[in-house]
This record gives sequence, C-alpha cells and structure tokens, in this order.
Amino acid sequence: IIYRIANVTMQLAASRVLPGTVSGARSSSYPSQKIGIFGKSFQASRPTQFTTLEGFKSQRIKLQQFNEVSTLHSRSSLRVVSSLATGGQQDSAFSTVASPFFRTTLDAMLQSYWEKTPTAVKAVNFLQEQQPGVPIAYDHVALRSFGVNGCGLEACSKFWLDHGYTRKDMLLFPGKKLKAYWYSPPAGHDDLPRVFISELCVGDLSPEAQDIIKKYTSAASGGGDASPYTALNGILGATPWPTPSHEDYSKLAEESEYAAWTLLNGFTLNHTTVSVHKLKCYRDITSMDNALITEAGIQFNNDGKLNISPDGGLIQSSTVADNREFTFAGGEQLQLPGAYIEFAERLVLPEFEHLAPEDVQESHRREGFEVGNADKIFESTNTR
Repeated sequence: IIYRIANVTMQLAASRVLPGTVSGARSSSYPSQKIGIFGKSFQASRPTQFTTLEGFKSQRIKLQQFNEVSTLHSRSSLRVVSSLATGGQQDSAFSTVASPFFRTTLDAMLQSYWEKTPTAVKAVNFLQEQQPGVPIAYDHVALRSFGVNGCGLEACSKFWLDHGYTRKDMLLFPGKKLKAYWYSPPAGHDDLPRVFISELCVGDLSPEAQDIIKKYTSAASGGGDASPYTALNGILGATPWPTPSHEDYSKLAEESEYAAWTLLNGFTLNHTTVSVHKLKCYRDITSMDNALITEAGIQFNNDGKLNISPDGGLIQSSTVADNREFTFAGGEQLQLPGAYIEFAERLVLPEFEHLAPEDVQESHRREGFEVGNADKIFESTNTR
C-alpha cells in the first residue's frame, strides 16, 4: 500500500513541479473549467502516467525539485507552507494544509472520483460556467465501510484524524443496518470539507451475508485487523480485497444495496457535496436543482425531491449514481452504480439572522447532519 501511495504521490507531484510542461492529455471525464475544490481554485487534469518508480526516474525528475519531502505530518504540524517547487504558484486544491502527503492524497482521491463520475463533472462545470472566476466550494465528502476486520470507521477515519479532523456526532440508520460519524476540519481551515463516514453493521446481517463479507475483509487484513491505512487504497480507486465474484455480489445485493456497493467500490469516494449557500449564481437549492435538471439534463435521486431536516436548516439533494462497468472475478461484466454528487444548503441559524449577508460565516449556519436526509441520500446508489 505504501509503495502504491508513494508512486501516486510522485505522479501528482510531477504534474506540478515542471512549470510549462504538459501533464498529460486532458480527459473529457475531468472538469474542463478551473474549478474550486473545497474553496480553492484548481485546474483538474490527468497526471503523467508512471507505472513504476523506475518510470518516474526515467523522466529525469530529480528529488531536488521538491522543497519538502511528502511525509505524514502530525496534526500539530498544520500550517501554511508551499511544498512543491511551482514557481510561486500553488496548484494544489488544499494549499492551506501543511502536509504535502495530506494534500496529495486528497487530490488523488478526487482524480479517481472525477474520472468515474461524469455526472459530477457535468454538474460542476455547469455551475462554474454560471459564476466564472468564483470557485465552487464543497460541504463534505463521504466514504462507506464494513464494520469488521478493521475495515470500518476506524480505518477510514484515521487518515483524517491524524491530520487534525475531529469526530463529531454519531448517526444511526437501523433500517439499513448502518451507523455513521461526521468529522469537522481543523480549526481555521474552513475551506476544507467535512467528512461523513458510514459503516455497515455486519453482525446484523444474515450469517451467509456475514460470511461473504468476512471472506473479503479478512483477505484485506491478513486474517486479523487491517492496517490502519488500508483505506488509502481508495486514493487509487482500488479495493483492498480481491475482485468479488458475481455470485457473492448478487447474494449481498439481495440483502443490502450498501453491502453490495461497498464490496465493489471499497473505500473510494462515495460522493462529494457542493456547498449551495456559497454559490453566487443561485439564490437557493431549489433554483439550482431546477437549472441542473432543465438546462444541464442532470438526473436527481428521489425524483428530485428535496431532503429537509426537521428544523428546516439543512436542505439536501443528490443525483442518481453514474453506472460503471464492473468486471467480476469470473469475467462477467455489468453496468452497476458507482459514485454521485450531492448538494447541500445550510441556512443561517435564527440567532444570527440579524447579520448582514457579507458578515455571515460558516459557523453561523446550521451544522451537522440529519438521519432522515442521509437515509434518502444513501439510496442514490440503488440499482435501477
């Protein structure tokens, strides 16, 4: 895992440290605009493809081009630095976080996500065209996990906790046999997204379903608990366990759509979420959704109905997940749901409604998540 992470770190770094060079042909599956990832301006592009460390060296890129080594920093080391020699320009979407490892890992997660989620690319490009020069801000990202063999919440959250995130409220979804926590970014880094991580309560499933899941998670963990950083397989869009069989997938799908999706997709990003109240081009989520449906042709989950918290302060919607072609262990190929994009509007809390719009900060708005909203949004990946 560490070897693969190091390899991708160098791929992404190579696309930044050589000013004036082309980092690779732009794919139509990446956002074409200079978009804002979590509040920062970022030009999404495919990195130069190196498959081995030797391939990286053959490009004659030397370690001297780095100002700092991309190593894991503790949460106490968060501060503003420039980690790569970019001629004074910082292309990373996460330039406010000190650790090059942290920024590069997040960039890699997004590279994989954009590639596999054309609807997200289409939606973000459309919104960016409505507000040229103003980056799109993001509310949160989400991951799914299995609560067994160290492949659950603890594995998925460690990366974030080690970089200053704080675990917040627990949410329970008895009907779907899930639990979740959300995590807030480090103080003073409001440009970073919240993180929502859910976990399937494997012990609540049938014995047959439990055995299927454990067959794969135990392979990822070597029979015990998986490495705390097993979840970083997701930065490459890979799964930490062997390719599943179609039979195993089908049996899980009969009992839990969530289980079947996670078996195929592992720890890759399940979705990203646009922060609607930070848009300059639409007054609210209703007007934005209507534009995405009528002008951009975006298909929404739940027939386009909004998910509204009981207090009315959190309003969310989500698209239908994009189908991807999956190849099973036996060679069978099927088009099945992958990732999607969500939209969230957080209203100003009653006690701060007297503030002028320009004085409203994120802390003045409705915080946290809502079980009823999230329960419906989970269904964006249901097979249709």
